[in-house]
Amino acid sequence: MSDTEPTDFGFKSVPRADKARRVRDVFDSVAGRYDLMNDLMSAGVHRLWKRFTLALTQLRPGQQALDVAAGTGDLSVGMAHQVGPQGLVVLTDINAAMLARGRDRLIDEGLVSNVRCLQANAENLPFADDSFHCVTIGFGLRNVTDKSAALRSMRRVLKPGGQLIVLEFSRPTAAIRPLYDAYSFHVLPRIGQLVAKDSASYQYLAESIRMHPDQDTLLALMRESELEDCQYHNLSGGIVAVHRGYKY
Repeated sequence: MSDTEPTDFGFKSVPRADKARRVRDVFDSVAGRYDLMNDLMSAGVHRLWKRFTLALTQLRPGQQALDVAAGTGDLSVGMAHQVGPQGLVVLTDINAAMLARGRDRLIDEGLVSNVRCLQANAENLPFADDSFHCVTIGFGLRNVTDKSAALRSMRRVLKPGGQLIVLEFSRPTAAIRPLYDAYSFHVLPRIGQLVAKDSASYQYLAESIRMHPDQDTLLALMRESELEDCQYHNLSGGIVAVHRGYKY
């Protein structure tokens, strides 16, 4: 695809080459208050979503894991404990400010011997084929310009028998959708303005969720990327979904 072709940035249409820069600007703006905003936006429930995701990794001591779009490192910390001092967890993020937050978080947790940090684009991960037992991406896939390319890249670096886990906002059930929409488009930007002094970034968050593929569409994209045994779990009425697929 040409870099000048349009793609979505929230509800806006922008050239493909411009989306990554715009996403980077969003996370540069919110990095300092990212964890606090996550707690406020979800009333702390994001921690339960991540705990559920970590319970699915099947990681054992001594294994290797990759956390793509790792942000401030919630999943990375959990996986570092799972693989232990003889294992390895690599954090990547396209945004340097977010990656720095994740690195500092790991240092604060005393996790330095079995973790590495690297700025990288999910669509073109700089790792050898068959490198990791598990790859996770939490709340990052919707910000990727070419989601299929990212899924193929993450599959490529999985070891045979390894799994990809995608934790992402998705399409909630019809019963809660009106309330969820009202919260997303009216309350969330106001919280962003009050706490992070940035309503526009949280308006983008609400819009990017609506533009992200729903549960079944993402499942199909994973299968098209040659991941196998793909399935998903809805959490909180489908507000969030955890997708899983394996490389055999």
